[in-house]
Amino acid sequence: MFSIKKRILLVFSLVLLISLGAACSSEDNSNTSESGEGKTAENNGERTLEDATGEVTIPADPERIIAPYLEDSLLALGITPAAQWSIGDTVLDYLQPQLKGVPKVSYDLPLEQAISHDPDLIVFSSPSAIQNGQREEYLKIAPTFVLKEEVNADWRQQLLQMGKIVDKEDDAEKTLAQYDEKAAEAKAKIKDAIGDETAAIIWVMGEQFYLFENNRYSATVLYNDLGIQQPSFVESLPEAGVQWDPISLEKLAELDADHIFLVSKENEPGLEILANSSIWQGLPAVTQNHVYEMNDPSHWTINGLIAHEMTMDEVVKALTK
Repeated sequence: MFSIKKRILLVFSLVLLISLGAACSSEDNSNTSESGEGKTAENNGERTLEDATGEVTIPADPERIIAPYLEDSLLALGITPAAQWSIGDTVLDYLQPQLKGVPKVSYDLPLEQAISHDPDLIVFSSPSAIQNGQREEYLKIAPTFVLKEEVNADWRQQLLQMGKIVDKEDDAEKTLAQYDEKAAEAKAKIKDAIGDETAAIIWVMGEQFYLFENNRYSATVLYNDLGIQQPSFVESLPEAGVQWDPISLEKLAELDADHIFLVSKENEPGLEILANSSIWQGLPAVTQNHVYEMNDPSHWTINGLIAHEMTMDEVVKALTK
């Protein structure tokens, strides 16, 4: 729990920082920064960055960071968070090897949970991720940075922004360059293996089927990073929206993909429905035995460098056997 003494010191520090910031801005405007760029304090290494709500002072070398649903970016930069996102018992399965032993916090980060983990920095994925507009309450716990919606929507920009937040911009840029190099090599292997054949991704959850539009989650790895051709049916779909509606089995009959990545947890009821469906059995990819079952949906249904690298590895393995 936050001690009274610590609260008093934090409030005093915030007041002092605000006062110093106001004085500096009135005396010298030469430090005005671009969105997301930083200004460095003279002595203590603190930096001031612009987030979705205004300017935020980031402590030097934060060690206990809570960034719900942004753990991929933190881990990609070599930082283990103080707590990890969850909904009940659900966590980001694909990150659990790196997050072993890291305690869970609820997806909406209740104030009492935030306090209990004693963070020195909190990062939210967007303004809408802050429950009930309680930003000022979080600021009483620790400096709080809120990503802009457009930054959060682009995993590359998200990683670069996280690099600025934790003062690892060079590492973020290097990591992205390594990803692009890996993607280029994988793209060449896949081109040699399947040429201009097409592929699609279907997520099975419960008895529902979700076809990935070309700009949703791991589909960007297939179609953008790896250059795999889209089936005409996928090309005809509208861009991915916030709401993701399931597709009917009857509509799946139009899926003309040469290869299908079937993403689901084991024993989902929908898998049995497909196995007993004449529509499914008649799809080109199924008749050619080009269906690849992927039993960990967690990295296929999120954006992030680690997630996309895992997807890339599985796609290469499946298509270049």
